[in-house]
Amino acid sequence: MMIVAGIDVGGKNVHIVIKKDGQILGKASGPTGIKKAEAVEQLYNEALKKAGIARKDVERVVATGSAAKRVAFANDVILDAAADARGANKLIPSARTVIDVGAEEGRAIKVGAEGKVLDFAINEKCAAGTGTFVEAMSRALEVSVDEMSKITLQSTQTLSINAQCAVFGESEVVSLIHQKTPKPDIARAVMNAIAGRIASVARIVGLDKDVVMVGGMARNAGFVDSLKKTIEMNVLVPEDPDYVGALGAAEAALVGNPIPTRPSP
Repeated sequence: MMIVAGIDVGGKNVHIVIKKDGQILGKASGPTGIKKAEAVEQLYNEALKKAGIARKDVERVVATGSAAKRVAFANDVILDAAADARGANKLIPSARTVIDVGAEEGRAIKVGAEGKVLDFAINEKCAAGTGTFVEAMSRALEVSVDEMSKITLQSTQTLSINAQCAVFGESEVVSLIHQKTPKPDIARAVMNAIAGRIASVARIVGLDKDVVMVGGMARNAGFVDSLKKTIEMNVLVPEDPDYVGALGAAEAALVGNPIPTRPSP
């Protein structure tokens, strides 16, 4: 019975999953912060404690994410896309398109029947297609991100926000506020703008059923609703969508075969 760990070190948060074959023994998440290696160590110890095991009991550790190579004790580092594909396939085997929107990056992945990456594309236009954009716009609206997600679903009219940058997007939002535009309609415009950019990325690889959304923005019901309407397809969201990358890394650790990596900062 092999015990493994998957560690996803993103731009904003770290997610860790510890598995023993098919069972999750423990998991932990927290801010990445400036001292990424220290954050990983702290959260890894927290996950081990929850799992009720010692560090020496973990036979293999695989890391993923933009700062994966900061995990000094990892046995392997794998592509974010590969981790997403494996994790999504484990939870929803019918997944053929995986959309991952986190704090700093959005990506779309074409997935094969066995969870293998067939193709992928990344949104690299400033923060305009990421969770960071939503955070900036929520501050301009003077509501929390959670509240922004909720009021998005109360919108009664369609507006457009065209900015490709968080700074200009914030100016557009402030202008709409000054025009006495209802906050739900502004929130919907923000979500639609991000959904449009992510949909453009997804169309590069092709939108095939089932479409599964993972990452932190998958917890944002307002955004998921906008994405469904933009791509005119249903979007499935697994439980704990922000842990899917870590789960996929753990699955890779169970298999044990090397996977192509990409350089990390």
